[in-house]
Amino acid sequence: MKSFWKNYKSSIILLGAILIGGVVGVVMGQDAVVFKPVGDLFLNLLFMTLVPLVFFSVTSAISNMGEMKRLGKILKNIVLVFATTAIIAAIVGIIGVLIINPTKGLDPSMFSDLMKNATESADSEKVGLLQQLVNTVTVSDFKDLLSKSNMLQLIIFSILVGIATVMAGDVAKPIAKLTQAGAAVMMKIVDLVMKIAPLGLGCYFASVVGELGPQILSGYAKAFVLYLLLSIVIYLGAFTLYAYIAGGKQGVKVFWENAIAPTVTALATCSSAASIPVNMDASKKMGVPNDIAETVIPLGANIHKDGSVIGGVLKITFLFGLFGKDMTSISAILSILVVSFLVGAVMGAIPGGGMMGEMLIISVYGFSPEVLPIIAVISTIIDAPATVLNSTGNTVCSMMVARLVEGKDWLKRSCKSEA
Repeated sequence: MKSFWKNYKSSIILLGAILIGGVVGVVMGQDAVVFKPVGDLFLNLLFMTLVPLVFFSVTSAISNMGEMKRLGKILKNIVLVFATTAIIAAIVGIIGVLIINPTKGLDPSMFSDLMKNATESADSEKVGLLQQLVNTVTVSDFKDLLSKSNMLQLIIFSILVGIATVMAGDVAKPIAKLTQAGAAVMMKIVDLVMKIAPLGLGCYFASVVGELGPQILSGYAKAFVLYLLLSIVIYLGAFTLYAYIAGGKQGVKVFWENAIAPTVTALATCSSAASIPVNMDASKKMGVPNDIAETVIPLGANIHKDGSVIGGVLKITFLFGLFGKDMTSISAILSILVVSFLVGAVMGAIPGGGMMGEMLIISVYGFSPEVLPIIAVISTIIDAPATVLNSTGNTVCSMMVARLVEGKDWLKRSCKSEA
């Protein structure tokens, strides 16, 4: 029991604060707006750290990769497998929300006040599709990067700086160390700010529920049930398929013989990082060569998070549903696919990337910053099943990488060598 409380303490306290805030909002109604300044204080503190945190974290993650020992062939296939499985997770998530929309039945008009500023800014400038694409990935002046409204552009710039730092070699090592130190400092600031997260989000959620009404709570219940269903599809269906692709029927057998320990560990710790030792041991028991397992598992814990990708889809479409935005057109589906991939895969490499991913969603789609607590609640309620998909998925991915690197009969050779 002590171990359970230790691992889930933060999530339980945060969820409890949100639930209390919801009850207060229902009881007080419009009067609950009195708590909004406390929530604003918390959100503003987070927004203040956003730009330096993203720049230092993304740049550091890439610029310091040059110090890691990886075989080029292994790394190339890791990228292929991680990207493919993340895209499949996003597609499954999109299909799920199109079939079961958790916001169905909610009245979009009640969110008009929250979206007023965003709507006004969106209507002020009408541009063509190509120009909109240019504006989405770049800015015309460096100073514009220093804004939470240009998150995607900032990420792209940070990636370029990281790649350039690696290419520059030894002369740029001080830059790599500087960004690493900057990331560590910014995360300490985030840790300090997050100490008031239960109070901040609780107060803000009270004001949101008081203003919008208790019907929004039913949307969260539907979202949680939907996420569980999608998790089962990925866990039992996709993981089995991946294991079959990796090693045929024998691959499916060895995967499920060794998948329970990583799954239980992920549920018990609610941490992909804490699951690394167990996942690495399981991968090796599945026959994955040591060098592949020791590269895939630690790297995957940082940048391969299929559960977070599905969570990104759910957050985006939840906001789309609440505010009456189209989510069925080809362009909308493609944008959801790309942004959810960024939220789950790219932002997963950043410590505290969950909150950063939510800010990315808000920035890309032009939502008012005031909607952040609405999707922050989703992160809390899906934390456990998301960790299972994030963590356990890396073990079956290690099998697929082994198949690509070692060839078709890799598993048979591995079993013979063990015998």
